[in-house]
Amino acid sequence: MFSYQILSQPTSFVIDEARIASIFEYIAKVVSVPQKWVLNIAFLSDVEIQSFNKAYRGIDKTTDVLSFHYFEDFSSISKDEVAGEIIMSESRIQEQSVEHAHSLLSEFEILAIHGILHILGYDHEDEEDYEEMWKIERPIRDYFGLKL
Repeated sequence: MFSYQILSQPTSFVIDEARIASIFEYIAKVVSVPQKWVLNIAFLSDVEIQSFNKAYRGIDKTTDVLSFHYFEDFSSISKDEVAGEIIMSESRIQEQSVEHAHSLLSEFEILAIHGILHILGYDHEDEEDYEEMWKIERPIRDYFGLKL
């Protein structure tokens, strides 16, 4: 299981670090990609996320979560190396928690799972990739009682 550091704390909810650790531990059991490295998690403004989204994905709009991985092969990374970053929009977490009728913390956890799977190589650029990613993401969300 990888470790993580939260670079900037959200202001509207408190992250349950024990639960996040258990989510990461569970992902390490179900995804057979080496996960003995550091993952950064940061909360940025929509303007900052839009800038990253435009620069790295060519999409000039904000989004709820962006994931960046710095290695194609995670097998030789040391446990102290940062291998990826998950950048989240706190305002989108707030909006989506209302839209989907669940807590801010649940929305954060859903996006964390989704972001981690992106870092581990899953994507949803086409229907086939979406189905493959969803086959992994859905049981993780189910296991932790996160609404679909």
